[in-house]
Amino acid sequence: MSTASLLKLGVAGLVYVGIAGAAHAADKPLAGITLNLASQNDQFAPVIAKLAPKFEEATGATVKVDILDYGSLLTKTQADFVGHTKNYDLVTMDIVWAGQYADNKYTVDLTDWIKRDAEEMKLDDIYPSTIKYIGQYDGKQVAFPFAGYAAVLAYRKDLLEAAGLKVPETAEEFVEAAYKLTDPAKKQYGFVANGQKGPAVAQDWLQYNAQLGGSVLGPDGKPAINSEANINSLKVYKELFDKAAPPGAVDYDWGGREESFRQGLVAMMETWSVGAPGYYDPSMSKIVDNVAITTTPVAKGLPVKYGLGGWGMGINADIDPAQQEAAWKFIKWLTSPEIQKEFNLEGAGSYIRKSTLADPDLNKKFPYLPVIAKSFENADGDYRPRIPQYPEIQDLLGTAVNAVLVGGTDPKAALDEVQEKAEKLF
Repeated sequence: MSTASLLKLGVAGLVYVGIAGAAHAADKPLAGITLNLASQNDQFAPVIAKLAPKFEEATGATVKVDILDYGSLLTKTQADFVGHTKNYDLVTMDIVWAGQYADNKYTVDLTDWIKRDAEEMKLDDIYPSTIKYIGQYDGKQVAFPFAGYAAVLAYRKDLLEAAGLKVPETAEEFVEAAYKLTDPAKKQYGFVANGQKGPAVAQDWLQYNAQLGGSVLGPDGKPAINSEANINSLKVYKELFDKAAPPGAVDYDWGGREESFRQGLVAMMETWSVGAPGYYDPSMSKIVDNVAITTTPVAKGLPVKYGLGGWGMGINADIDPAQQEAAWKFIKWLTSPEIQKEFNLEGAGSYIRKSTLADPDLNKKFPYLPVIAKSFENADGDYRPRIPQYPEIQDLLGTAVNAVLVGGTDPKAALDEVQEKAEKLF
């Protein structure tokens, strides 16, 4: 073969390689990129890790998921933000951290990106309450919702029927039923909630506090922690622990609370909807045939609002623009209708879309989804105020409420002390 022919073949080969490389780049636009995600260890975390290879297959980007407990997640991500160490590209953000994130500019403000990509993201299909509360604060969208939770009442149908009780529709009916359903001789208890010192007891009490007419902040936006309504609700919470909760419940966090219900010790439990798939799973639950879920009861005469919680995903403001765009692409992928369905079929228990909650396959597997939809349509995501000072207030309440539950501290004295300390935060 002549030199000219070899040269022609060489040029042709280079052209072919160039075309193939360009095609590969188009197929895998994020090839070579690694995204490090810090995730809360809720039920969605292992599902994200399981689905991440599909994102890599579609885009070329690798997603590494670091699954952390609540305290470690807050500590490690804040250290990353403050130190500008860029260890994480993406972070899961609790609904109550929104004010802190916005105030400190920890994450990218996604407002303009959401407007730019609204059609692609099918925003009309996403519950406005999840966008508003999970990641939005003071006009900034510091995270995008991917895991919305409804506060719900889980209960044992068999135990209520045997006692001749209807499902509680008001907070007063709930308390009365909790006492009637308690029989320590049968190892049967009417109520369970978080009692453990720290975020666990603070967050659970705040849910009951709102349903009983209490509020952490007054009309002026300043602390009103020792209000008469708050003191009364803490008295009710204490009495429920004393008269209707399983032994040791003062040490329960979310895991202990959920397990006591799944194992059949408890007749009623207010909880986040994310835990509900486990009640219908015979590999972990003894109450599969007798469990049901409804909306949370509120005190007579109060406006009917349902607690909203959950997690958004934020993009570290310190990483470079190309990495930020790759991270945004992952968020859009994870929250797309197709992936949200698969996400929840895998048991993530995390919802933001109307189409997901209405999906026939998901409703067949999880019959309580209409309850979540009803809650999202009339949601309150501010009963735990999403202000920059919230983490400190939560710490104060987490100590004070537990001290009341374990005994020796009067509810009024405990909340008076929190009020005094909280005022200094403002």
